[in-house]
Amino acid sequence: MTYTAKLKSWTHTFSRPAWPAGRGICIGLVLLCVAVAPAAFAQNSPQSPGKPVQPELKEPPYEQQLIRLSGILGALHYLRPLCGHDEAEEWRQRMYSLLGAEVQNELRRRRLVERFNQSYRGFASVYQTCTPAATEASRRFADEGVIITQEITGKYSRD
Repeated sequence: MTYTAKLKSWTHTFSRPAWPAGRGICIGLVLLCVAVAPAAFAQNSPQSPGKPVQPELKEPPYEQQLIRLSGILGALHYLRPLCGHDEAEEWRQRMYSLLGAEVQNELRRRRLVERFNQSYRGFASVYQTCTPAATEASRRFADEGVIITQEITGKYSRD
């Protein structure tokens, strides 16, 4: 399978959830407003006044792989257009698809979005122009992303 074919295969994979989940609130708002007011999670419950309510975090067994995949998508969102590929919004859209298919808990959503943003900012601080190292990093991330996606869908998909 060619490099380009591997990249294009992600679109189909992200359109199906590997683990059943409901749709959350507008994903675009989540990416634009990553810093949700902490007060939203610090409300007091009537049973235990004075203690903050912690949202229940239900993680699938492949959570660490999703976190890694989020970082890969953030890196590719920065590196691929930097190196002349016409994919300005493709990687962000793939992240939207991942969030829509996999995440219904706001805390999980924020964790994945933050990993995407950290990776993007990290590469933006290192590479201002396309270099051979940036091209190689982009290729390796794309390959690793394909592997992670195949592992998750192969092991946990119910299709």
